[in-house]
Amino acid sequence: MRAGGLRAPLRSAPLAGAPGAAEAAPRPGHAAAPAGEEAMRLRSGTALTLLLGCLCALLSLSWYGAFGGHKGDVVDIYQREFLALRDRLHAAEQESLKRSKELNLVLEEIKRAISEKQALRDINRTWSSLSDETKLKLWNITNKNVLHLPTIFHHLPHLLSKENSLQPAVHVGQGRTGVSVVMGIPSVKREVHSYLTDTLNSLISELTQQEKEDSVIVVLIAETDPQYTAGVAENIRNLFPKEIHSGLLEVISPSPHFYPDFSHLRESFGDPKERVRWRTKQNLDYCFLMMYAQSKGIYYVQLEDDIVAKPNYLSTMKNFALQQPSEEWMILEFSQLGFIGKMFKSLDLSLIVEFILMFYKDKPIDWLLDHILWVKVCNPEKDAKHCDRQKANLRIRFKPSLFQHVGTHSSLAGKIQKLKDKDFGKQALRKEHVNPPAEVSTSLKTYQHFTLEKAYLREDFFWAFTPTAGDFIRFRFFKPLRIERFFFRSGNIEHPEDKLFNTTVEVLPFDSLQSDKEALQEGRGTAVKYRRTPDGYIQIGSFSKGVAEGEVDPSFGPLEAIRLSIQTDSPVWIILSEIFIKKAE
Repeated sequence: MRAGGLRAPLRSAPLAGAPGAAEAAPRPGHAAAPAGEEAMRLRSGTALTLLLGCLCALLSLSWYGAFGGHKGDVVDIYQREFLALRDRLHAAEQESLKRSKELNLVLEEIKRAISEKQALRDINRTWSSLSDETKLKLWNITNKNVLHLPTIFHHLPHLLSKENSLQPAVHVGQGRTGVSVVMGIPSVKREVHSYLTDTLNSLISELTQQEKEDSVIVVLIAETDPQYTAGVAENIRNLFPKEIHSGLLEVISPSPHFYPDFSHLRESFGDPKERVRWRTKQNLDYCFLMMYAQSKGIYYVQLEDDIVAKPNYLSTMKNFALQQPSEEWMILEFSQLGFIGKMFKSLDLSLIVEFILMFYKDKPIDWLLDHILWVKVCNPEKDAKHCDRQKANLRIRFKPSLFQHVGTHSSLAGKIQKLKDKDFGKQALRKEHVNPPAEVSTSLKTYQHFTLEKAYLREDFFWAFTPTAGDFIRFRFFKPLRIERFFFRSGNIEHPEDKLFNTTVEVLPFDSLQSDKEALQEGRGTAVKYRRTPDGYIQIGSFSKGVAEGEVDPSFGPLEAIRLSIQTDSPVWIILSEIFIKKAE
């Protein structure tokens, strides 16, 4: 097709523009050429045409050869691109396989997480069947650290059985922290009598308002009976609502799962099994209290639930601690008895707790405390006197004692304990106040030398035999006085049951008519608000839980007397340990 296209112009050249054709036409103004000359021009045109055709043929062959070479280059390019595309597809296939493997791994992790979550729901069902040793080994295996430091679970592996074994089962209070002094009081159920509320009354009544804002009293009800612990906590809440609300007082009890099985304890030091169990549990009670209290304040003071405190005891302890020439001390003692009135730095509690937990089944708490000091400072190559001198730098005694042990019925069933701190004295068995001059009298029969006169003059407390209905205690002022308020407390820490019950507080206005007139002028009448007795006294208060307190209505004017009237027979003796009648300014 391409050759025919080249030949067509050659055939039409003589007709369209060949030289021969142009010359055959006669030019204007010239004669026609002769026949021989015409023949010559024809032969020359034929040769030129053949030469031109050969030239065209050579050009066609050259162009064809060139086009064929170009086609080979295109094939090479396509082949190279195809090979490159194949390589890219292969690489994409490999990358896809890699991503597929990674997605499979992620899918397996998701499946494993789901199965572990499902398995966690069944752990508690099987965990309790494992021994404590097995649980501890499993705990160590799951720990990623190479070195396994001892924890409370090493000493008490049974705690791993329950998740909340270290959480208080009862917690009443505001969780106050950042105070100077935290006081811990463990309390257990006693068969005969509980001294707890009287101990709290003694501790709280001796605190100033500033001290109440800078301290915490933590009561540990060291029992696992939920009904008993809830009852004691509710009773404390009812008796000390202000202290609970302000954060001064907290009540806690350990989880039922905190204590181990005490049935396999080894008897030692000649103690029977029940006493070994008692002292072992007591060590754990102290540890629980210390662990709870260590983050609350600077100092921790260990107390008991059957004590009485001296006035200003808290500021005395705090000042004594601050006055120490160095921080090397470990125990400050404010009572020579047992574990009463022992102050520690909160920073040392972790060490003390860990030491007690290591040997809690072996020895009582007072021995363990002495062993801590021995380990810290005593040289085995020195004699006992040298050891005692070294320990005296860590264990410093304050005199006189600030706390007295008053309970006679021990927390150990059947044990009578009459220990008394000789450095304490007896003055704290009553609370001293300056009262206005008055004549005192009573219809009660006084026991020994514990007279009403001595109680009113701050020399002793008043103690009398069983009262009956109609008995009274009267304070008649030497001259009529306006009284602002009154406070009477019956019973004391040694005899907390000797309280006044169903007893009213009555006042006798010096001029009853004048007091009624003043009340009417203020728009109220005394007869409406108060009950008047046949002999002219007006009832303004009564005893509740052994205490009577209140303010005196100013409309009564000057008073001639104040009387405590017993309304019903009482089954117990009575003690009047605190008498406070404050004059109006």
